[in-house]
Amino acid sequence: MDEILDYQVDGIVMASVAMSSEIATRCQQAGVPVVLFNRSQDIDGITSVTSDNYSGGRKIAEFLIAGGHQKIGYIAGWEGASTQRDREAGFRAALQDANADLFAREVGDFHTERAHDAARKMFDVAEDKRPDAVFVANDHMARAVMDVIRFELGLRIPEDVSVVGYDDVPPASWLAYNLTTMRQRANLMVEETVAALMEHIENPNTTSPKRVAIDGPLIVRGSARLAKGWTPKG
Repeated sequence: MDEILDYQVDGIVMASVAMSSEIATRCQQAGVPVVLFNRSQDIDGITSVTSDNYSGGRKIAEFLIAGGHQKIGYIAGWEGASTQRDREAGFRAALQDANADLFAREVGDFHTERAHDAARKMFDVAEDKRPDAVFVANDHMARAVMDVIRFELGLRIPEDVSVVGYDDVPPASWLAYNLTTMRQRANLMVEETVAALMEHIENPNTTSPKRVAIDGPLIVRGSARLAKGWTPKG
């Protein structure tokens, strides 16, 4: 970041989930416009562009409840990420609205091996302690979770366990996974990010910071049980 500021750049897009608020504040103090891409921070004066992670989490919970699931688990990403925080918050809120409790929770840290471990902890248990559905905080972890469920533990998806991810990365549509997932509309997020940064650069004294949250659809495939006649809300 010191090198970037030394180059006297006109603006910066920050996309790392682990980048601290202090760095963004330093850019502000240096007079360099900053836009956060697919992440947000609880500090004033910085524009962020994300998917609507809270709404996405809600949609997934509503989908799983409509499918008749009674024991719903969640495998979290890195606890310090705003994407993780907002997805889980929306998910829990929809469960609460339906008078349902979160049955099990583990942390995968957005990391493949840790997602493997989280899946083992959650599903390598007695049947009465095992979730019948799990929302995994992103698709990369969801694929790792599915591999453990099917190939290590011998459970069927979705007959024994429904799995839902988030992002709709290209491998989610592979027949090997056929993953039901929330789609992030990355093309629109990129357009909004570029437009916001250019606006801050061209009109630094009149452009106000804003938080843009772009809604996306739930892409229903074969990894989760589907309630008859269910349709997504928005």
